[in-house]
Amino acid sequence: MAADVLTPGEYIKHHLTNLTFGEIDGTWRFAHDAAEAKAMGFWAIHVDTMFWSIVLGFLFLYLFKKAGEVATSGVPGGLQNFAEWIVEFVDTSVRGSFTGKNDMVAPLALTLFVWIFLQNLMDLIPVDLIPWLTGLMGIHFMKVVPSTDPNGTFGMAIGVFILVIYYSIKIKGLGGFVGELTLQPFSAKNPLITVLFIPINFLLEFVSLVAKPISLSLRLFGNMYAGEMIFILIAIMYNAGLVMGLFGGALQLGWAIFHILIITLQAFIFMTLTIVYLDMAHSEH
Repeated sequence: MAADVLTPGEYIKHHLTNLTFGEIDGTWRFAHDAAEAKAMGFWAIHVDTMFWSIVLGFLFLYLFKKAGEVATSGVPGGLQNFAEWIVEFVDTSVRGSFTGKNDMVAPLALTLFVWIFLQNLMDLIPVDLIPWLTGLMGIHFMKVVPSTDPNGTFGMAIGVFILVIYYSIKIKGLGGFVGELTLQPFSAKNPLITVLFIPINFLLEFVSLVAKPISLSLRLFGNMYAGEMIFILIAIMYNAGLVMGLFGGALQLGWAIFHILIITLQAFIFMTLTIVYLDMAHSEH
């Protein structure tokens, strides 16, 4: 986009800055640079992350609604084949990892897998294309990969975490959930020793419980952020002369092909861990 007028450091910082809307100096407005975005604090909104997440969510709904409308018992079309393959793949994953009974788990797994895959897929769009187009409209920043924003990945992970807590209490009862946090992994037949084990068990189990949404979100964010950074670094090579530009083009093609595996794998891992966490919430020890 602006690699010809920005230094490499400024170019990288520009591409890694979200379009941020928040309050600064008593006024709600868009941030003009990374410093202003940071000064806006916790309540600032990453507009680009929200926009692309919602657009891709509606794209997912549209594609599967369309597949349902054109579904036929005869020879299926390409869209129906694609939708049926994904549904069967997710259904197999749920049946293999979820032992409880909950009709919500499979649709949730399907939504997470496709939605996160579409978010990750945005990383294969040339890094300068959309920022250049939005720049023509006066929009200075535009990150198009929602999963490279920890706000987005933490939002999805916290949603899963809330469901885990909800079903843990619903299935096991409040007492069962509290007992799960305080009476394992250490236990004893002596009631006094059991009481002494309670704070130790709670500390271990609470850390394990809280680690679930943190690891779920940071794993997705870290992998996608690293992939985006590599694409940005490769883009800088195009301004380093003909030889480096050709070398960068070869690197970009190779990394894009390899990155297809990464974006699919990360969506699959997020979905699978969600299924496993919900299975643990439905299981009584």
